[in-house]
Amino acid sequence: MSTIITDGSPETGVLPERIRRFPFPFTADSYRYSANVEPARKTVETAAGSWGSHLLDVDEHYLHDLKEREAVLERDPSRIAALPHMRPAIWDAVATLLPAMAEDYPDKMSFERSGSSCRWRNTLQSLEVEFTIGDDESLPTSPLHFLGSQIQDDIVFLDARQDALWLDAGLVTFAADWSLGFDVGMNFLEVHHPVPRVKEERIVSRAEQFLLRLQPGDQYRRTNWTMTVDRRLDTSTETYPDWAQDRSLIVEDVDLPGRLHLRVEVQHMIRLPRSAALLFLIRTHLLPLVDIAKVPAWRKTLGHVLAELPEDMAEYKGIIRYRKAASDWLLSTNG
Repeated sequence: MSTIITDGSPETGVLPERIRRFPFPFTADSYRYSANVEPARKTVETAAGSWGSHLLDVDEHYLHDLKEREAVLERDPSRIAALPHMRPAIWDAVATLLPAMAEDYPDKMSFERSGSSCRWRNTLQSLEVEFTIGDDESLPTSPLHFLGSQIQDDIVFLDARQDALWLDAGLVTFAADWSLGFDVGMNFLEVHHPVPRVKEERIVSRAEQFLLRLQPGDQYRRTNWTMTVDRRLDTSTETYPDWAQDRSLIVEDVDLPGRLHLRVEVQHMIRLPRSAALLFLIRTHLLPLVDIAKVPAWRKTLGHVLAELPEDMAEYKGIIRYRKAASDWLLSTNG
């Protein structure tokens, strides 16, 4: 069902799917760090439409995003990393996520299992694969690589030991200014140490305790956000020289509203049912300001959030150079 904006503004009209399904993360005119955790698969109504009913979102960018992931992995194979003891958890994720996709998108995908023997069909990729759970050689690539070729999310595995969580495996091609290769083997607090305010407010330690208490099969989610120049999914630390200067140059660009994107991560936290490892999925959504502005409530809210955001948080998110220009455009009557 199409959403129609009917407030008499120039944005009035039928909104495209990319806007109706976008997970706009703000409910107020200001933002501070919080856990904002809620159960997975809960539909969220927004001013433009809704999102969140599926564990794994398959949208119009599906084939493009997966093609880009393969290009990143070809250039930099280190974006996949797994300590040896995480192999059972990776297979657990394969056996958990593929059936979930088939259930949510039965017209596009199917999953059949008999014992350890499985058959996976993906009509979007014209793909049919038969494989055996636990047998790496039965897949065309490694189990983690294969899973990453089927879902748009980045994939991180956290192992629980010594009363802490440890980042021990992952496939991350679309990181927002961090590096899987640098973080793998670190514990949860070390990974999040650079984030301002979270140590003083104990947000990370509380989040870790929440995750450690999850039971096998539990599924939760949260959102996080920043901004990105152009529809660039790979803003990892490794590619910093490719995109860092855009943060300064965009301020004077007359096409700022078309190039500057709100970047929202929908992060799912799943306690895997068999291995009991913690699976952390990160799905990145990008929407330019020109599309944000087509929803009057979003335009106003994001404009105020950017204007009000404390300096240290704006600096950490990498938006401090252009956030005023973006806020001014969103809040202007002629934008």
